[in-house]
Amino acid sequence: MTSKVIRKVISSSKAPAAIGAYSQAVRAGNTLYISGQLGLDTATLGLVSDDVVEQTRTALTNMGHILEAAGCTYKHVVKTTVLLADINDFAKVNEEYSKFFTESKPARAAYQVANLPKAGRVEIEAIAIVGELDMQ
Repeated sequence: MTSKVIRKVISSSKAPAAIGAYSQAVRAGNTLYISGQLGLDTATLGLVSDDVVEQTRTALTNMGHILEAAGCTYKHVVKTTVLLADINDFAKVNEEYSKFFTESKPARAAYQVANLPKAGRVEIEAIAIVGELDMQ
């Protein structure tokens, strides 16, 4: 006997709309997959600035809106991937990132990539668990 897994698209009007053929996030069962977030202004869909710290702050704030729409918080995030236009920005990004993941730090990978959409300097994607947490 197979059981059906519920698949649901999650979106928040507080976060920028998708700029391509993807969803802000998809929930499959109790796992939430959040698409890569750039430092985009919700209204204009343009980068908030050229500053990597500001882009990181905005990307993670937008991620927070999507988490909220799914009934989650940053504590529910179990894995992130950070894409950087310049690996030399790692320390600055890490410092800002640490302000959002204070209690329960997720597993993470970080990579330098050749280019990011809209010439962004940082993009962050995440996987979260939906539901009540037993923090150990």
